[in-house]
Amino acid sequence: MLLRTHLGEVIRDSRKVQGRTLRDVSASARVSLGYLSEVERGEKEASSELLAAICDALQLPLSRLFAEVSDRFAGEENETLATPVALPVRPQPEAQAPAA
Repeated sequence: MLLRTHLGEVIRDSRKVQGRTLRDVSASARVSLGYLSEVERGEKEASSELLAAICDALQLPLSRLFAEVSDRFAGEENETLATPVALPVRPQPEAQAPAA
């Protein structure tokens, strides 16, 4: 999954937990409603300045946002790594017998 997808999910989850609308948060963050919606859906890469403004509007520390995103990536990696992966093994060249 892409970084922007996880960022958007955490932002949306935080907004919904607070019972706030896109319109409310976009106004507080001074970001267009459409752009915030695209960020939440993982369709736009938000700049660090924009992420900071959104986090300020949500009273969500930026470090908390990144920690949650990191946890989600770790969960995905654990699921992926839990499934054994067969790696191809190249046959070793046969040792040649010394010439007589």
